[in-house]
Parts: sequence; structure tokens; C-alpha cells
Amino acid sequence: MVRVEGLTKDYGPVLALDSLTLDIGEGTTGLVGANGAGKSTLLKILLGLVPATSGRAEVLGHDVEEEGPQVRATVGYLPEHDCLPPDVSASDFVVHLAMMSGLPRLAARERAAEVLRHVGLAEERYRPMGGYSTGMKQKAKLAQALAHDPRLVLLDEPTNGLDPAARDEMLGLVRRIGHDFGIAVIVTSHLLGELERVSDHVVVLDAGRLLRASRTDEFLDATGTLLVEVLGEDAQGRMATALATAGIGVRERGSALSVDLTGSGPDVRDVVRDAASDLGLGLVRMQADHRHLEDVFAEQPSDGRPADHAEEVPRD
Repeated sequence: MVRVEGLTKDYGPVLALDSLTLDIGEGTTGLVGANGAGKSTLLKILLGLVPATSGRAEVLGHDVEEEGPQVRATVGYLPEHDCLPPDVSASDFVVHLAMMSGLPRLAARERAAEVLRHVGLAEERYRPMGGYSTGMKQKAKLAQALAHDPRLVLLDEPTNGLDPAARDEMLGLVRRIGHDFGIAVIVTSHLLGELERVSDHVVVLDAGRLLRASRTDEFLDATGTLLVEVLGEDAQGRMATALATAGIGVRERGSALSVDLTGSGPDVRDVVRDAASDLGLGLVRMQADHRHLEDVFAEQPSDGRPADHAEEVPRD
């Protein structure tokens, strides 16, 4: 779907992208990194809206520098910033942009009604967008990105500014686009937990360089530790002492204990269960601990620099 080779964008005081080489396949790909990592710049280069300083990029087989109009005709884009005309209704806005993408007027109106219903704006589609809430504005931007039935959509921080309920609703829409409708999605966020929920693949950028790219489930493999939560008087301390006495590595982790599963001997789960029973403690939780995307940023190579070699996000 996307291929970039040695892509660099130098703004002078800021090097937004630094010799980035990456392939992205089908499915939903999360593009994650702190603010200023180069995520938005990459999307704008892929759309042909911003020229690269050096390197090249292809989207759906089209060179973005030479074939920008062809790219934009087959790709949907939800920009991060607020860009909606306040005195225009969502219906007229989506129809207009669908026609700009090549749909005839009648088809554009039918498609606009369909996508606005899909994103949850069926009742409000004739209202001026200036009176919309932030969540409704994000839905309107998502609708226009889908109006021309694209093969790929680029979603730049689609949950930005949303409250928790609206964020969950938006993430559900993103998941449906990729999983139910079969449209490839590249979605950016600086909130790592969001991308764990919706992405098949994850690309991690740090200061414009590739830190890591792989399937999401490979990021979230089990860590070899067990999270144990117990209730009772001095529950954590007593349980930790009992497990350490049994030769099991243990340390406190918030309200739980992180228990090492890698040692030899009896099954650690059995030891935890028996210790809780012997101590009269309530065993609330005992589950395998999994890594999170935050952990990736702590796994720099030994020279302290992020990886700069080419990696491919595996295809389904």
C-alpha cells in the first residue's frame, strides 16, 4: 500500500523525517510517536501536499511527487487540525468533496448520506458544522475521508480533543473501517494504548526515524511475568515475602505484584494460589503480564539510537 525509501524532510531548524525507509501493507496500521515525531509530515508527503527534501514515496503504486492527483483520488484523508467551514452543513460539505474526488452529483449525494449515517451524523447532517461539538466535527471529517470509497484512508489523530466516550466511539469507527469494510487504514496517535486496540500493525517513529515496525501482537507478547493482586491486611508485603521465601522472584508494581514465571520448580501459579490460601488473603487477580507499546521506547539499541534500517510491516 505504501513504500518510502530514504525519505527525509528538513525544515531547517527541524528535521521532521530522517532517511525513513518503510513498507506498509494492508489492514490497519498504527503510526505512533510523540508530538513532533514526524507522523503528520509523513502523511502530508504521502498525499503529495508537502514535498520531501530527499528520498521517494509510493502510495498504491503511484509516485507521490509525480502523481499526486492520482494518489488523492484513491486515498481518504482526515487532517488533524480544524478545517471545517462553519456555515456549511455536513451534507453539503461531504457532497462537495465527493464530487471533487470524481463522483457525479447524484452518486455523491447518495454516498454522502451513506457515510454520514455510518459515522453517526444522520440526524445532524443538515446543520451548519460551526455548531457541532468536537466529536461531531471529527465524524464529519471522517465522513468526507470515506465519501469517494477510497482504497486507503490516512487518519491524523482522529481522537484528538475528544472525551473518553467520544474517543471510544471514534476508535470503534476506525476498527470497522479496517475490519468490516476492508479499507486499508493508517492512523496516527500519540496515545499508545489507542493503537493497541485498533491496529493490526504498528510503526513507531522517534524524532523522524524508524524505531520499530511489526504486527501489534508481536509488540504485546507475554513478558514472562505474572500479575498478582491480593486483598487483606498488608496483603502485598506478606505475599511478596511468601513468594520470595519459596525462591520466586517478585516485585511490587502499583497495586499488584509482578511475579517471575521463568524459574524452574513447581508451577508458580500453584505456589501463588497456595500462598494466598495459607495467608488468608483474597486472590483478586492472577494473569500473564503483557508488554505495552510504551515499552518499545525503552528498548533503544545499545548505541542509544533508534533503528534506521528498512523494515516491512507484515501483510495479512
